[in-house]
Amino acid sequence: MPRVRFAPSPTGYLHIGSARTFIFNWLYARHNNGTMILRIDDTDIERNTQTSLDSIFDGLKWLDLAWDEFYRQSDRLDLHKQAAEEILARGAAYRDFTPMSTEAEDKSHGDAPWLFFPEMRNMPREESDRRAAAGEPFVLRFRVPRENRASVEFKDIVYGEQSKATADIEDFALLRSNGQPTYHMASCADDVAMKISHVIRGQDHLTNTFKHVLIFEALGSEPPHFAHLPLLIAPDGAKLSKRKHGPVVSVTTYRDGGFLAQSYVNFLCLLGWSPKNDREVMTREELVELFTLEGVNRSNATVNFTEEDPFDPKAVWLNAENIRTLPLEDLAKQLVPFAQAAGFVGADEARLLQIAPLIRERIRTLREIATTADFFFAEELPPYDVNELIPQKGDLAMAGTALHKAHQILQSAEFSHDGLEAALKAGASDLKVKAGQMFQPIRVAVCGRKVAPPLFETLVVLGRETALHRITQALAMLQMAPPAGNES
Repeated sequence: MPRVRFAPSPTGYLHIGSARTFIFNWLYARHNNGTMILRIDDTDIERNTQTSLDSIFDGLKWLDLAWDEFYRQSDRLDLHKQAAEEILARGAAYRDFTPMSTEAEDKSHGDAPWLFFPEMRNMPREESDRRAAAGEPFVLRFRVPRENRASVEFKDIVYGEQSKATADIEDFALLRSNGQPTYHMASCADDVAMKISHVIRGQDHLTNTFKHVLIFEALGSEPPHFAHLPLLIAPDGAKLSKRKHGPVVSVTTYRDGGFLAQSYVNFLCLLGWSPKNDREVMTREELVELFTLEGVNRSNATVNFTEEDPFDPKAVWLNAENIRTLPLEDLAKQLVPFAQAAGFVGADEARLLQIAPLIRERIRTLREIATTADFFFAEELPPYDVNELIPQKGDLAMAGTALHKAHQILQSAEFSHDGLEAALKAGASDLKVKAGQMFQPIRVAVCGRKVAPPLFETLVVLGRETALHRITQALAMLQMAPPAGNES
């Protein structure tokens, strides 16, 4: 059975690309009855923060995709060092006593690409052991086999055959001068120990894989299968960056914006992957059934956003589609924190269960409850234009007549959908006006707007007392309206 891992570093919030990597690993594991491992790669002590770690956990928990095993690399340093010593003992690594920082040595040396310092690589083992025993600091470097090997190759499930000349690979560090393992060493040592079968990660790691293949071989382990995922890019073609694009690339931005976790997972899956039948709206179960690494595209995927709107339109559309099919009990429960954040008094689950069926066709995100359902919770409606009360092909006088009749009817009508519909339609007939001309003034009076949920259901939720009070206020507004000659 496959064993896969998601290995984030706690150096920032959970990036949208990292979340997609987690999801693809999770889907692959579940599709193949495998094991999903969460491993926190926290060996970079200087950059790790608790805030970043909390953000990663917050984002992953919101996605609601559970993992089967959990590890922290910082708890496994002895294993990493032991693996490095094993590579040294096999002659596949050497000590570099050059008094330079690891980062500078690995990047360049003068104007030419840096590969190694000959005096360090060729140092006799006895001399190296003596200097190490004397306490002289060193960086442990991998001895890239340039003399007897022309290239390093592997087959990527997404990008196909890959090859890189050993002459272009520097003698990279395995242990820093302080004895701490580098990313390359820790990652590969853990992959071996955890028996990882497939490494599924972003395409930006593809160049690292040549080094990792060498490490796996030096440890006497068969390299896992590799699948690198296309990058996520901004509308201008730039790689999505925390530094450049800010919160727009954070998973929690979508969570706090009122997206359903299942919708967001669906959206991220469509960034670089598609099922053979080109479906777009899929349940979690359908995603598990349909997901294969062969369906991952090679082309980079664009996340669309603007300075004014951080949310991709497709993500918004998918969220609206999922809201419409979400069981009302679940929708009401998920609406609670957004209604409370909007300051709605009495916005508990029971109240929102009444409102949810009236607004779910009208909202695209959970956060939109703040502007779609505000009138359900307001003690007093905010001011609105009295002319909004005028029905089509009517005037203020008609609006007043309709509201007077409605006030009379609602005092005794049965407050149910059918009861209100029958009573108000009969009232329109009595006034010899069309039903719409009767209903619009009522709708505006009780909701404060023309565009609102269905009238009869809305009246039921508002209740008799509130409805009568708001119609009374509307009638008072009509009395204060300008003379007929100034009507619009």
